[in-house]
This record gives sequence, C-alpha cells and structure tokens, in this order.
Amino acid sequence: MKIKSGFVAREIAGEYVVVALGAASKIFNGIIKLNDTAKLIWDKLSLGWEKDAIVDAVLQEYETDRATVEADFDRFVDTLKGANILE
Repeated sequence: MKIKSGFVAREIAGEYVVVALGAASKIFNGIIKLNDTAKLIWDKLSLGWEKDAIVDAVLQEYETDRATVEADFDRFVDTLKGANILE
C-alpha cells in the first residue's frame, strides 16, 4: 500500500494537510487534515511501509494499545481509499 504520486502532506498555518498536485488534482480537489498520528502514518505509507510496521512505529511513539492503533490506521486508510489517494 502506497500513496499515489501527486499527493503530498504540507504544513499550512502550523497544521499538516494532504493536497493534490498537478494531474492528481483532477481526481482530488479537497484537503485532508492530519493530526500527529495521521501524519506519522502518512509518512510511513509514503515510503511504502505495510500496516504491521506502521502500527509498530505508532506504538513506539505513543502510549496506547495495538487494537486502538490498528482501528485508527484502518479508519485513516479507509479515508485515503475513499479519496482515491492510495495505489
């Protein structure tokens, strides 16, 4: 699972958002706001990491449980799939 070419996370006014550039803006013309956890997940997806490795990275960064992180990951990925941002 990987982020499609043309989609980037940008910092705007102190917050991170996902935007489409160039041809990608023809399939997505909105923005997705990222909290800190979503930004971490985004960064790892951009590198082509798989779910288990990303969940492990989030667990190293935050005090929470695996079930919560997996649910958050799935919800975020569903959002990205719904916006046609994932390959």
